[in-house]
Parts: sequence; C-alpha cells; structure tokens
Amino acid sequence: MVKLIPFPSQSANKLGYRRVGLRRQADLEKHGQLNLFTEPKGQVVELPRRLSTFEEALLLDEHGNSAAEELYRQAIIEGDCVAEAYCNLGILESESANRTQAFDCFTLSLANDPRHFESHYNLGNLYLDEGDFRLAKLHYEICTVVEPDFPDTYFNLGLVLVMSEEREHAVHVLERYKSLVPDHEGTKADELMASLDQTKLAGN
Repeated sequence: MVKLIPFPSQSANKLGYRRVGLRRQADLEKHGQLNLFTEPKGQVVELPRRLSTFEEALLLDEHGNSAAEELYRQAIIEGDCVAEAYCNLGILESESANRTQAFDCFTLSLANDPRHFESHYNLGNLYLDEGDFRLAKLHYEICTVVEPDFPDTYFNLGLVLVMSEEREHAVHVLERYKSLVPDHEGTKADELMASLDQTKLAGN
C-alpha cells in the first residue's frame, strides 16, 4: 500500500540498542533491595579483586573484542549476572544479523528477570525493525514503567505511534521525550510531529 506522505523510515530514525553495564549500588536500592555493601565513613582501603566472568566479558565487549561472546556464555553457565549476560549477548547476535538468536537471548534475559529494562528496550527495537508495531509498543511501554526517565524509550515509542498513525498519543509521548533531553536533541521529535501534521493534511 502506497502512502501519499511517507512516514520516516523506522530503521533510519530509531535510537539504538542499549547494552547493560555494571549496576550501580543505587540501582539495587531503587528496586527495593537493601544495599549491604555501603562503604563505611572514613578512610577506605580498596583491595584489588578479580573481575567476575560477566565483568570480563563486558570489558572485552566495550573494546570490541569478539572473545566477549564466549565469556558472556560462560557467565550464564556460572550464574553470574544471567539476565545481563543474555541481554548483551543478544546485542552481539543482532549486530551479527542473527535476529532469531537475538530474540532468543532477550527473551531468556526476561525469563530470568521479567523487569529487565534493557531487554525490554532492545526487544522493542527488534520488533520495530520487523515492523511489528504492536509488540514494539508493548515493550517500550513497559520500559516507561520500569525506568520512566530514560528519554530514548519515549522517542522510539513516539516513532511507533507515528507509524501507527496514533496522533494524540504520539504527540504526548514525544513531548515527554523533549522534556528529558536538551533543546537541540528535541528537534528530532519536532520532525516526527511535523510528519504527523503533513499526514493529517494529506488525509483531509
């Protein structure tokens, strides 16, 4: 079906995948977990420690080293940050154009942590690339509940809503995106909203 005013290409405008880094201590408390490792006041002597398998994989991953993939798999076997390892492994699979394996990794991440933000976000990106706007919307909306102040979620959700011609909801979501980013980044949302206006005029 041909449209008179084409919507922006979702693959060209979507904000990209989100890799899991090392969790900050504050993240544990934010999700209702007591932080048992708060540093005592006064002088603290930091002793060297061996990196965990997941940390080693992440370090290699951040430097583009292909050995990261095998270490993520080893971390999963060891039970070390399983949801995070599956999530980052999913990004590597996606970057290698192994989309089925990427889906599998992200869903296995969610099986280990149903509220895992990055895996919901990355699944939203995969579904958006596949043109499945309903499931992309679902995962992005979950993201807005888990981490309500992450701006990229709102931009990608707004893009889904533009592609789905849900005008009022799209405007609301893109305004939320603009409230979370500097003015110069908000122009991307203005362009999407302008495409909505053009489409509305074409339909009259």
